[in-house]
Amino acid sequence: MSDTKNEVAWKELFEKYKILGKIEKHGIFTISSREINEFREARLMTKFDHRKNLPEIFKKNRLSILPVTRGSYLISQFDAYKDFEETESEIIKVPFPTHIESIDFENITSESAALNCAYVSGILADFIEDEGILPTVSGRMSSESFDFKIKTFPGVNVRVEVVNSQIEIDGGYEGLETLSLIEAKNSLSDDFLIRQLYYPYRLWNNKVSKRVRSLFLTYSNGIFTFYEYEFQEAENYNSLTLVKQKRYSIEETEISLEDILEVLKRTKIVREPEIPFPQADSFKRVVNLCELLNESELTRDEITANYDFDPRQTNYYTDAARYLGLVHKRRENKEIIFSLTDEGQRLFKLKYKPRQLRLVELILSHKAFYETFKLCINQGDMPSRDEIVKIMKASKLYNVRSEDTFYRRASSISGWINWILELTRL
Repeated sequence: MSDTKNEVAWKELFEKYKILGKIEKHGIFTISSREINEFREARLMTKFDHRKNLPEIFKKNRLSILPVTRGSYLISQFDAYKDFEETESEIIKVPFPTHIESIDFENITSESAALNCAYVSGILADFIEDEGILPTVSGRMSSESFDFKIKTFPGVNVRVEVVNSQIEIDGGYEGLETLSLIEAKNSLSDDFLIRQLYYPYRLWNNKVSKRVRSLFLTYSNGIFTFYEYEFQEAENYNSLTLVKQKRYSIEETEISLEDILEVLKRTKIVREPEIPFPQADSFKRVVNLCELLNESELTRDEITANYDFDPRQTNYYTDAARYLGLVHKRRENKEIIFSLTDEGQRLFKLKYKPRQLRLVELILSHKAFYETFKLCINQGDMPSRDEIVKIMKASKLYNVRSEDTFYRRASSISGWINWILELTRL
């Protein structure tokens, strides 16, 4: 697998400036945008919203990078990311104002649209629980000056000074008692970069007398998920704790087991495509990848660099979407480019319930999934890994031969079927 442009450029930077040796000696290394720009544009070279986005040389040495001025960055063994903590929560249904025509809540394709939708529908008011909230601050701005301590993996705290670094706030909403600052994403991930919450928090905590709250929104497949984090020590980057999490939907999300069984009855088995059998355990992430491609086509490197995938996962998840006939892959000027097929485009024009049921049909149209799901329904429990592998071996899968491969791919079947069953519990 070829390295991304970021991987290549960072290897060259580390070699030129002997970065690893200097970090070993001093614990930290300062690098400027000008120095980064010699190899590739700094804006593209320093955007690592998730751990998996980090270049291999960073991962191998447990390094992260933080901006500290408008043109300089620190590299060290910073503990810079936070894992999302998922809690089981019901989906709260909210109505959409009938007089609003300029927001299509059935076709949200950006973070700003998701935030606007959450605001006008009352989702934000319900989550924030402060009277009279109004949108007040957003966009790019200067961090001004502050300093903080941050943990490193050797177990020591490092003091960092920030002076006029650029920050961006997706949405700021002020009520009578609080100012809520929101980072919004329309992609699903396992973790996030704490800086995206911390730098805005420090800026506005110094500017207003009201309590500043740090919120994170993820929007995918019709579901708004809000998280609130609290920094228990203002000067401690790693002091954030999850306060609460809630899930909301504007569209009707109720799907019964009878709806799923009706799909099972009408599903026709298709011939296995000559595409690698899925090795992508999270079907939510398959759907989310298709949502991102519904906005615009993306290269393999763009998917890897901007979303919570490493290069191997990019291949696995794009192949999974191709397996279902939702994504097309082409090569153009040495780049591999992914886009939605006609089937994929039709799918994302559907409302929530028919879209989910069509996804169920696409999954069950493949014999290994169909037979495993039937067995699951008949015995009232997920079949064992051995039972799934037995079904797979009878399903004439494309290019799956070794025993190890059968067992690895079986986890995708159980993962996808669990996604189908979860639809009936939302």
